[in-house]
Amino acid sequence: MPFSKLGLLDHLVRGVQAMGFKEPTPIQLRAIPAVLTGRDLIASAQTGTGKTAAFALPILSRLGVHRAGGPRVLVLEPTRELAAQVETAFRDLARFSDLRATVLHGGVGYGRQRSEIRAGADIVVATPGRLMDFLQEGQLKLGAIEILVLDEVDRMLDMGFINDVKRVVQLCPAKRQTLFFSATVPPEIAAIAAFALKDPARIEVGVSRSITASVTHAIYPVAHVQKFDLLLALLAKIDFQSVLIFSRTKHGADKIAHRLRAANHSVAILHANRSQNQRVEALEGFKSGRYELMVATDIAARGIDVAGISHVINFDVPENPEDYVHRIGRTGRAMAVGDAFTLSSPENESDVRDIERFVGRQIPRLKLEGFPYVPIVETRPPAGRGFQRGRGQSSAPGRPQFHPRGKPGGHWAGRR
Repeated sequence: MPFSKLGLLDHLVRGVQAMGFKEPTPIQLRAIPAVLTGRDLIASAQTGTGKTAAFALPILSRLGVHRAGGPRVLVLEPTRELAAQVETAFRDLARFSDLRATVLHGGVGYGRQRSEIRAGADIVVATPGRLMDFLQEGQLKLGAIEILVLDEVDRMLDMGFINDVKRVVQLCPAKRQTLFFSATVPPEIAAIAAFALKDPARIEVGVSRSITASVTHAIYPVAHVQKFDLLLALLAKIDFQSVLIFSRTKHGADKIAHRLRAANHSVAILHANRSQNQRVEALEGFKSGRYELMVATDIAARGIDVAGISHVINFDVPENPEDYVHRIGRTGRAMAVGDAFTLSSPENESDVRDIERFVGRQIPRLKLEGFPYVPIVETRPPAGRGFQRGRGQSSAPGRPQFHPRGKPGGHWAGRR
């Protein structure tokens, strides 16, 4: 079904077409008609499936034209990067209308944000902290809010924003439409939904714990002292477009980036200690191709939306299984093909087993041909009954089945 058949206003269909989108994704196909009815909604879908347009398009269609009198839509986002990207999406989709969107987040001064609020914005996209600042100062009123969107709700809970979220919900009019959009819907969300939503419709697209089918992922066991050498060897072996490399810590990200630059790679860095200007420059440079690699902490697992990331490399195994899914979700977006590698030392085995339990399958163990591995102690027990064999996986855990090859996209030999 094309966008023109979903009940959207004509100028929004033109906006979608101008952005190069031809057909709605599954979450858009189901969520757009539901939001247009005005009913509350809880929607979950994997990252990279088009959740932003799934709520932005019907919201813009419901608003119609610009109207003075305070913002009519409030969208809460957990991070600065997400807030900026969602506000940009609203602006792009509304390019043929007079609707106005603005973004409120920390890391920058208040001047421009105050000016845009005073000038009149139909849509405010905000992080909880900066929004609370504006509310406490009296710079912003929520009395005219018609639609409240809580995006990436599970992430906001993880980051400790629950009290701010509850406060915002209480400040919005009781008569409103409330939309929850999230990659996962853990039980804790029910506590918010109970008082924030009224008889919501529910949409779930895909399995929230699964990896996008277009992404092939694997574990590369390696001694800790050889992790960086293996990283360089992988980068030399594969033919990549752009690579997102994850570190557990800010210090680790800086160290990895420094060593990659010494090896003549162009590298951007993204973590919480970077200034907002540095973050913007890093993201824009990565998107434009000025930087071939980006080293980031988990602030980027959901806070970055860059088309064409061909590879994700977990230099450090994430502590939380959910973060593994979100990291991997940075590649293979919108059903494009992507590859993901995780460098795992023996001390990471318990975290790897937690990830496998979470995604419901055993992850293939691979070895890079020609790499001079030093002996490591294998700590992995035999696979239990709770695992399912992954795509292309050997019946003997740890036995290499594929290796990167120098072909476009970095796909593995033997991959179908």
